[in-house]
Amino acid sequence: MKSRPTEGEFAEFFSGYVSLVPETDALAVLEHQVSDLGQLAGRVPPDREKHRYAEGKWSVREVIGHLIDAERVFAYRAFCISRGDQVSLPGFDENVYVAASHYADQSLPDLVSELSLLRRANVMFFRSLSEHDWERRGTANKNPVSVRALAFIMAGHMRHHFVVLRDRYGIGSGG
Repeated sequence: MKSRPTEGEFAEFFSGYVSLVPETDALAVLEHQVSDLGQLAGRVPPDREKHRYAEGKWSVREVIGHLIDAERVFAYRAFCISRGDQVSLPGFDENVYVAASHYADQSLPDLVSELSLLRRANVMFFRSLSEHDWERRGTANKNPVSVRALAFIMAGHMRHHFVVLRDRYGIGSGG
């Protein structure tokens, strides 16, 4: 799959994430982000893992935890839609999910390891898809979405949070 999603393949809300991936090969970006994640984690001193850049904002650990949650949700949507499921898939409130999690109590290396494993598994899943599977469309959070768009959303979502970690938390990042 080496083509970008077109208009109508994702909700307007996700256009910011998709625009962060100008490449045509989302799989290559998804795969490369695993090493970027490891590099990013290596730049976080242990005493900064619980850092919040402002009152009420997530800690560094919780940002990575949010990436874990989103990785699971987006991948599940891609899986269901790729199999032809036409059930309307639910949305999720990221703030509720993080608040109900125990990410703040987990070490950053453990969280990064979990996210890396999830991403590797998802890349393997995406590699198994046929061209037809990539083009399948379904509904998530009451909006149309394609499998192809979900791959770009996943890559752009991670890039977005790498920028947030760099700009608001003072942590250098890659991809």
